[in-house]
Amino acid sequence: MEYQPLSLVELNALVRKSIHTCLPDAYWLQAELSDVRTNYSGHCYLEFVQKDPKSNSLIAKARGLIWSNVFCQIKPYFERETGQAFVSGIKVLVKVTVDFHELYGYSLTIVDIDPTYTLGDMARRRKEILKRLDEEGILTLNKELELPELMQRIAVISSATAAGYGDFCNQLENNAFGFAFYPKLFPAVMQGDKVESSIIHALEEINRERDDWDVVVIIRGGGATSDLSGFDTYDLAAHCAQFPLPIITGIGHERDDTVLDLISHTRVKTPTAAAEFLINHLRETAERLDGYVSFFYEGIPSLLEKHKERLGQWVARIPVRVQMRLQNEHFAQERLTKRIQMAWQTRLLSERFRLQVDRRMAVALYARLQREKHRLDLLEQQVKAASPELLLMKGYSITLKNGKAVTDAAQLEPGDELVTKVAKGEFKSKVL
Repeated sequence: MEYQPLSLVELNALVRKSIHTCLPDAYWLQAELSDVRTNYSGHCYLEFVQKDPKSNSLIAKARGLIWSNVFCQIKPYFERETGQAFVSGIKVLVKVTVDFHELYGYSLTIVDIDPTYTLGDMARRRKEILKRLDEEGILTLNKELELPELMQRIAVISSATAAGYGDFCNQLENNAFGFAFYPKLFPAVMQGDKVESSIIHALEEINRERDDWDVVVIIRGGGATSDLSGFDTYDLAAHCAQFPLPIITGIGHERDDTVLDLISHTRVKTPTAAAEFLINHLRETAERLDGYVSFFYEGIPSLLEKHKERLGQWVARIPVRVQMRLQNEHFAQERLTKRIQMAWQTRLLSERFRLQVDRRMAVALYARLQREKHRLDLLEQQVKAASPELLLMKGYSITLKNGKAVTDAAQLEPGDELVTKVAKGEFKSKVL
């Protein structure tokens, strides 16, 4: 069997030719950046990756390249529009050409980028973080804390070398009202990938001595807006939201609010604005105290004088009002006495009438009882007159047949035995 073998260069050349033939245009690609690095010549080398949304495992990967002449335009444009550094871990929408090199293999060359896609992804991540904080019930906890009237002990989280920190302290120290503030720096990294961990560490230090502080101020002066991604993390937001002291943020940007801004008690634009906020808050407290002092020295004496005059007027009215009250009570007593007398007379008349009625009823009842007694006596005499014993005493007799009185002689038959009762005794006979 005869065959013509290809060298590796020849095979790779065929692959390159095929790719250029099949994919001759530039294509918009959605992917996540990984391993972003820049070499001495200004070229940017990176990897595009795609992860499984459930397992977060890699399902696709490709090598990427941005030539220096394109990278010097794309990078500042992207960071200016998004406020996000062009670093690993962000999702981008880029326009790429598909290349294959015999020596370096398959790669994608970026020729353009659409920042709005990344802005949308960043907004989605912020929204997810805020939704999670809300579901956990901690989103507004720091905002619900009450600012102390005297915010003078200030725990400051910032970079020790940041110009914004110096501006903040200078503003507090040289305030026009001569107020005394006591700031203390708790150093933290304010840009890069250590923002989250260093700020959380500073918060933990402050929390250990939280009774010594009135408020926490997180400031970041100047710097690129592309460094703001460190303030858009869940862990940092959760720590700040649940922190027991009010947190004021002034991290030097105006266009967008980070998650940290949204959960903090008060958000201002810059470190200088944070100092002005503290000064104005103390000025308002001082004005209220001045008002209390003024009221104490001026208002209270005036108020006492006014009440003294009113008391004098009432004292002057007392004799007249007492006299009027006594007269009213006297009239009321007289009316009550008359009412009592009338009620008593009415009661006496009523009782007298009731007694008269009772007497008439008693007389009538007595007469009725006498009549009934007389009638009963008559009935008793009639009953006695009709008594069999009385008739027998008069000479009458009673003849009985079988215990029943015989009233008709026709009822008798020969042989019947009869019993005849007389006044004194009885005797038997037989019908013949």
